[in-house]
Formats: sequence, structure tokens, C-alpha cells
Amino acid sequence: MTGAMGPALRAAGLTVPGRLEAVSAELGPGELVAVVGPNGAGKSTLIQALAGLLPADGVVHWNGQPLSRIPTAERGRRLAWVSQEAHFEFAFPVREVVAQGRYAWGDDLTGVAEALAELDLTHLTDRPATRLSGGERHRVGLARALATEAPIQLWDEPVAQLDVRHALEVMRLARRLTDAGSTVVVSLHDLRTAYRFDRVLVLDRGRLVGNGKPHDVLTAALIREVFRVEATFVESLVPELPCE
Repeated sequence: MTGAMGPALRAAGLTVPGRLEAVSAELGPGELVAVVGPNGAGKSTLIQALAGLLPADGVVHWNGQPLSRIPTAERGRRLAWVSQEAHFEFAFPVREVVAQGRYAWGDDLTGVAEALAELDLTHLTDRPATRLSGGERHRVGLARALATEAPIQLWDEPVAQLDVRHALEVMRLARRLTDAGSTVVVSLHDLRTAYRFDRVLVLDRGRLVGNGKPHDVLTAALIREVFRVEATFVESLVPELPCE
């Protein structure tokens, strides 16, 4: 879906030598997009290339504008990226780390308290980020991205280190953002959850081998070819994304 306003994200021939091969895709405003594939398929590479964090051949557009023409400061207001690994080198309090998401807006700290509450971090506001568990650190990274209020959110395996409750809450947050018009791209390994997204991108050895509605793309044949497993489809085992 691209809608009347055009795609929020567009990649054409996106290539990172040895890691990503001529990937082209259009992602619309209000879409919740899953990026799936085996380990080493290029999921993190694609997300970083879309965010402009990796040198890549090809073209990336954000809301119709070539990424190369968007000033650095403006990029921080348009797109937020959450890395697969959440490491903090300095013992800044959690609130200060989340407030970093507002740097592109100057001294405006709007939304920081709300982002802390959304990711269940209010009770950790004053704790040094270096004294958090892996799951807590990842939630801090998500809260920082949320605080940007960027309409494009790229999250690399955001629930891999989270317990069940927080993982469900993050997926609920992603859906709420897309319902409000944002584009949220999430890499993940749980194919059952991917069926509840609006679109799925399937990568295999750096190539885009599937792009479309999950039930159209994630067929038994594709799962066999890409993931090397046999799939049995049982509707009751496909979890619903939680809602309010």
C-alpha cells in the first residue's frame, strides 16, 4: 500500500556488496511491515541502509525525497532507528538517554515522559543506563526512538530480548503508531507474528524473495525454500497482535 500521498519509504536497486543485492520496495504511510529471513539474510543490513546508516548503491527516498538531499538534522525528525544490540558506553540516567531522541528538535523535550511510560521505564528514570538488563536497555532504545516522534520507525529485532508482556506491548505500540499514520518496519524471527503485519518482506542471502501481504507471501513453499523447514498452518496458533 502506498496511498494517495505516495510511499513513505522507497528503495530502488539497494545494494550493499556481499550483503544486499538490488533490493527494491515501496512501503506506505500507515503500514506495519515485517522483515523476515534466516540468520545472515540481510535483515539488519536492509534496515540500516534504509536509515542511511550504511554506504549503499541504489536510491532511497523518504516521503518522495532522495535521502542524499535530506539534511542530517532533518533526518532525525523524519526517521528513528533502533539497533539490534542496545549498548550504552556512559552511565547517563535513563531519562537523559531517552531525551537524546529529541536532539533534532533542539531543547524541546516534548514526549519524553510519555515515551518512558509507554515502555514501562518510569520507575527506572534515574538509573544509569549501564546498570540495566538487556531487555531494559532495549526498551530504553525503543523509548528514545518513540520520543523522536518520527513518522518512520525502523526497529531491528525489537522484541528478541524482551519478556512476553513487554514484547506484546511493543507490538501493540507498533500497531498504534501505524494506525496514526506512521510507517513501522520491524525485523523479527517469529513467522507466526509476521502474519499479523500489513506487509512482509522476505530476504534470503541478501535478495528480496517475497514482498506483499503475509498470507500471500509466507506460503508453505516459500518457507520450505527460504527457511528449510516444513510448515503446517493452524489458524488458532497464529497470535493476534494485542489491541487496546
